[in-house]
Amino acid sequence: MAAGKELTPSEYIQHHLTFLAKPVGDGNFWTLHLDSIVTGIVLGCVGLGLIGWVVKGATSGVPTRRQAFVELLIQFVDDQVKEIFQHGDRHRFIAPAALTVFVWVLLMNAMDWVPADLFSALVGLFGAHEWRPVPTADVNTTFALSISVLLLSLYFGVAVKGMGGWLHEMSCAPFGSNPLLWPANILFNLVEYVSKTLSHSLRLFGNMYAGEIIFFLLWAWAASSFLGVFFGFFLGLGWMIFHILIVVLQAYIFMMLTIVYISMAHEHH
Repeated sequence: MAAGKELTPSEYIQHHLTFLAKPVGDGNFWTLHLDSIVTGIVLGCVGLGLIGWVVKGATSGVPTRRQAFVELLIQFVDDQVKEIFQHGDRHRFIAPAALTVFVWVLLMNAMDWVPADLFSALVGLFGAHEWRPVPTADVNTTFALSISVLLLSLYFGVAVKGMGGWLHEMSCAPFGSNPLLWPANILFNLVEYVSKTLSHSLRLFGNMYAGEIIFFLLWAWAASSFLGVFFGFFLGLGWMIFHILIVVLQAYIFMMLTIVYISMAHEHH
């Protein structure tokens, strides 16, 4: 944002909805959203670093408050996995993966609580003026996450059933093994894979994007007049308190769907 330039509310919102984009090649096929990528990587490192720091200093005696909090978090995630995943040792992969997904998505969602103007001011010191701080309000981020879950589902489906068993299931379920039904079965299963990936991604993106838009509307209103400052502050505070539920709930739902989809990949039909 240029120094000293006054923006209208619509310009203010449009400014904060602009990604820090880096075209690859001619930019007609691929553009990187550097703000989403950098923020996501940094928050992933922060999440792993914090949990690793607590675990490294854990004691078998009276736990510290931070150790007790992390133990409760790990136990909570493990209980969710135990209820759904009934196909072997959940601690080998699925429980750690679920914990990683929950913490990472929660941290990315929580960036919605940080004023976007603060990021604009910070990146402006380095010559950049656009920075969207919420990676999960970028559909590219949520699609990358859901596609990763899809690839894990495909991997476990083949690893558990073998390539022959997986192909047999793709072509013979759910309508039957008659060769005339193979095209319908394959189409049905492809639609199922695609629809799960789409819903997994768009549910998280839609909720976080809507929350971000409401914050921008309130901040734009607050900047428009003295009355806007008064009402914008209290409405923004109320929305932020309500948004705590959305931030945590969306991370929880994304984690649970990850567990469900990987568990479904282990099942035989």
